[in-house]
Amino acid sequence: MESRNTAADWNKEKYTAEGGNNGGRHDPPDRAKEWCKPLFYDFQMPPKAAIMEVEMKVIIIGGVAGGASAAARLRRLDENAEIILLERSGYISYANCGLPYYIGGVIREKSALSVQTPESFGGRFRVDVRVKNEAVSIDPKEKTVRVRNLETGEEYTESYDKLLLSPGAKAIRPGLPGMDDKRIMTLRTVEDTLAIRDYLEEKKPKRAVVVGGGFIGLETAENLMGEGLEVSLIQMEDQVLPPLDYDMACQVHSFLRGKGLDLRLNRTVTGFIPKEDGLVVWMKRTEGQPGSQSGQMNQSGQPGTSEQTKAEEESIRADFVLMAAGVLPETGLAREAGLALGQKGAIVVDEHMRTSVPDIYAVGDAVEIRHFITGKKTLVALAGPANRQGRIAADNICGRDSVYQGAQGSSIIRLFEMTAASTGINEKQAKAMGLDYDKVITFSANHATYYPGAENLTIKTLFECSTGKLLGAQIVGFDGVDKRIDVLACAMRAGMTGEELADMDLAYAPPYSSAKDPVNMAGYVIGNVRSGLVEQYYWDEADGLSDRKDVILLDVRTEGEYQNGHIPGTVNIPLDELRNRLSELDRGKILYVNCQSGLRSYLACRILSQNGFSCKNLAGGYRFYEYVKTDRTYDAAPAGPCGAKL
Repeated sequence: MESRNTAADWNKEKYTAEGGNNGGRHDPPDRAKEWCKPLFYDFQMPPKAAIMEVEMKVIIIGGVAGGASAAARLRRLDENAEIILLERSGYISYANCGLPYYIGGVIREKSALSVQTPESFGGRFRVDVRVKNEAVSIDPKEKTVRVRNLETGEEYTESYDKLLLSPGAKAIRPGLPGMDDKRIMTLRTVEDTLAIRDYLEEKKPKRAVVVGGGFIGLETAENLMGEGLEVSLIQMEDQVLPPLDYDMACQVHSFLRGKGLDLRLNRTVTGFIPKEDGLVVWMKRTEGQPGSQSGQMNQSGQPGTSEQTKAEEESIRADFVLMAAGVLPETGLAREAGLALGQKGAIVVDEHMRTSVPDIYAVGDAVEIRHFITGKKTLVALAGPANRQGRIAADNICGRDSVYQGAQGSSIIRLFEMTAASTGINEKQAKAMGLDYDKVITFSANHATYYPGAENLTIKTLFECSTGKLLGAQIVGFDGVDKRIDVLACAMRAGMTGEELADMDLAYAPPYSSAKDPVNMAGYVIGNVRSGLVEQYYWDEADGLSDRKDVILLDVRTEGEYQNGHIPGTVNIPLDELRNRLSELDRGKILYVNCQSGLRSYLACRILSQNGFSCKNLAGGYRFYEYVKTDRTYDAAPAGPCGAKL
């Protein structure tokens, strides 16, 4: 650190002799500026800053969300620390989530992908930013990191007092035949993004195949379609967007198919045949039960198996392929250094983001963290948690007792005009954990239906049966999804019950909401269920009910709605006629009631139960049943509170 020693020699007497403080201004003389430049870049600082003694040296490996946040926080807490940020790519602090939108031309400037450049970040925070420098090994005993300069090939060693790992996750590239073809790409870095964009501009492909129906896969598929490509999306599971449950994802499937996406569910890619004019993508069809999650990918990126599947080979042509089949924690360095690893090879950390090795911390996509709702260890590959973890790790490195409370996995995606969001756990997770839970499915307009532009929202809310505590929520709809999922995420963070949603004092004006906000409506329904005012049944129970001798299936919609489609075996008595036609119903049988959204059938259940009938209400109504059980095209047209079209 020769530059630091030189700066320290610049004492107060020399400073005064060569111009003092320039009449009170804190601009050091030119010669002093030159001495300080290696350390302070282009910033003009008071001379005392140049003589600060280094008290701690921190090396950060990985310069995206968690690493960059940690570096900035460290500097804010400790002006004296020496901070080195190593990043093997050429970019830091870039927006992973924005990469698909550059491919599609929505984000036009490459510079917009990065929140900070290495130069601006280094200058502002006085951090030694070294891009295209890769950490190749860690020696915890000697407290050193071996680093390779990827431009020169030179290797060197840096010592540390504290080490922070933020290596992120790597895209899964299964070892399939033909996988090494250059037209098969992944999307994790800015460099990946530029390569795909260059390929689109140079080769002008007509047809693309996207493998994987997660966030990156779907967003890229949308952007490729926006560029005029025909796109097929192959997903090994029976649904896209794993944070959603199968029944909520069915609405997304319907909408995307209506937009022209060739959606191929329950398909596992088995290999590629490169040809001069493109690629042949071979896949195996796996048929399982809805929501079964058959065909899961294992830790090595290879397809799993299911006992209840049958295979059928098929192929499709493509000009290029995007592999978006998921990610795995990038933890090779941690493993070789002897750090404890957990599920999927992720780094084990405590609530302070400390690893099993003293003076080494870890954050981001590569770490195993606590799920806020379940308390179980999990992986959450999202930028928000990574940023918070980086801040907490920096606090603890600097001696501040800061605790990470866990993540609940709040996420959101916009696909064309549709938005899907979730927070907490879904029903698949609740079942796997053996939780005693229940759910409500509500159907509301995003704002007052008398105000122009109202569109549908479907909200699925999970809660604990014994306490009513909120466990998770999912929303599919259009405008207004974002604010509702954030309200529900905050409610879960606060430990609220489902009934307490009804009491939330939320802003109302006709362009934004209704007097009973969709969140309030979810609370009302949960309260009705938990207080015993109504008993529910669900879409996956409906089809077998007509065969039971002790059951009457009752549809209380209008005759016109009923004729346009209904659950097999139902009888139709419109709600407004129900009181006068009770004699047509057998009090010795259980009435399974449905309407379009669940509201009119709830009213019918209240009439029936108070007249001596046993009855259950279809959660989500016929509309929800139809999206799950049929190939209905998604309809965003506004509807009244009862679900009937306006």
